[in-house]
Amino acid sequence: MPTGVAIRDARRQLFDAAERVLLRDGPNALTSRAVTTEAGCAKGVLHRHFTDFDGFLAELVHDRIGRIEHRAAALRESAGTGTVADNLTGALTDLFESIAVAIVGLVISRDELRARLRQASPTGVPLLAEAAAMIASYLTAERELGRIAADADVDTLAPTLIGTGHMLFADRTGAPPEPGALHKVVTAVIAGVVR
Repeated sequence: MPTGVAIRDARRQLFDAAERVLLRDGPNALTSRAVTTEAGCAKGVLHRHFTDFDGFLAELVHDRIGRIEHRAAALRESAGTGTVADNLTGALTDLFESIAVAIVGLVISRDELRARLRQASPTGVPLLAEAAAMIASYLTAERELGRIAADADVDTLAPTLIGTGHMLFADRTGAPPEPGALHKVVTAVIAGVVR
């Protein structure tokens, strides 16, 4: 006699449950029990698919980093269209209105998770480092098209934009930034390089 019901795509179900807990209750509430309860499955399901809870969290972060890589391709393709400020504002809004801010809080709050992530990405804050690479890649494409100055330091502009965007969105319990606040900051940061 079966002891349970088969779960389709258990990894996805567990990742989605972890996101909901993280967004609703914050990184301190994210436990294996909270995730499996949210997913509606037995705790053993998580441990069947992952070595331990920090292994699960590391896979969650890597999965979300993969989403940034997909966004990066779309952002690069937007080079030469619209305005640089609008494209950057859209990309940063999309990034920071997603789970990214909560994931960064999770990475910062868990030493073992951070140590595991350092094995794959030894510098920067995981997820934010990949987001900065996404912005730098886009700015490079715009520089090649002549829409920003040939001498624009995209490797400085990108983390500046990421850090500023993160600061605007970082308080997950407060109100989101005022409409236009991010665009104003983006415009100020790139003002000296836009052609």
